[in-house]
Amino acid sequence: MTAVSGPGPDTPLRLPERHLTHDGEPRRVGVELEFTGLTIERIGETLRQSLGGEIRPSSAYEYRLVNTPLGDFGIELDYAFLKKRGRRDGETGWFDEIEQVSEDMLGALAKRVVPFEIVCPPIAMPRVHELHPVIAALREGGARGTSQSAIYAFGLHLNPELPDLETTTLVNYIRAFAVAFDWLRRVSAIDISRRVFPYIQPFTKAYVRQVCDPDYAPTRTQMIDDYLAENASRNRALDMLPVFAHLDAARVRAGVSDGRVNARPTLHYRLPNCEIEQPGWDLHPAWNHWLVVEELAADEPRLLAICADYCAALDKPFGDWLGRWADTFQQHLEA
Repeated sequence: MTAVSGPGPDTPLRLPERHLTHDGEPRRVGVELEFTGLTIERIGETLRQSLGGEIRPSSAYEYRLVNTPLGDFGIELDYAFLKKRGRRDGETGWFDEIEQVSEDMLGALAKRVVPFEIVCPPIAMPRVHELHPVIAALREGGARGTSQSAIYAFGLHLNPELPDLETTTLVNYIRAFAVAFDWLRRVSAIDISRRVFPYIQPFTKAYVRQVCDPDYAPTRTQMIDDYLAENASRNRALDMLPVFAHLDAARVRAGVSDGRVNARPTLHYRLPNCEIEQPGWDLHPAWNHWLVVEELAADEPRLLAICADYCAALDKPFGDWLGRWADTFQQHLEA
């Protein structure tokens, strides 16, 4: 297999123009890695050897690595029923024994097709590359990602902290991602297994047309309501529910019946594959693609010009049914 080319693992990730929060602190990024091929015990020990800290099992399906120089890490089987069942200790009785047998069978199957997920703590952008030795150690230990099977719809999630929480800032990030989505999907070479599952859907066309209108200038409440009216699901390539829940938890809870929404002042970028099995793979390619969104969101005049062009494409009789917008967007980037 051809090694992934690019910056070396010790090279820090490029910083966006707005790399500080409104408080003047470095923006942070949370990283989530989905993969299979290793037991939870092996994953935990690999992380401990790479980062230090102390392993604390919560159940057969959930571990934590605490007190590392980067913060506390979560390791879990990405399967809600088993995680919930694994926390129920000390139960006895005939029905519990039957349930335990079924759990063991389900767990054995799930560990073959359901990924383990490493949930990293928020890490300052200049230090995120310190995860690369961990990724290399997992790969050497046998971690396998998206391309190893047609059913491995495993992802790399990036959770960049926002530079501020102004409504205009949030709208411009949504706009930038909306116009960049077709291009991002192309350059990220999204695996077929992930494209056919519902996890990384784009914003609805009706919402994109609404938000990309240069005259769209909502209040915070209207911004959240408009998003929920068309995108009341975590299954978006850019999931805005965490930051909207951070801003207005009651409004999001009323519109989304999903207890997995975690309120935090970050975006949740879910599009990239996790290709951890490929020699040399690390965070650089996905991060560099994301920086295109960052740069557009920070340059409002340029962004609004691209939005106007995109709206014109959407307003054609058949829209962009030939899929030419990715080429047009590339031309905008090269202009």
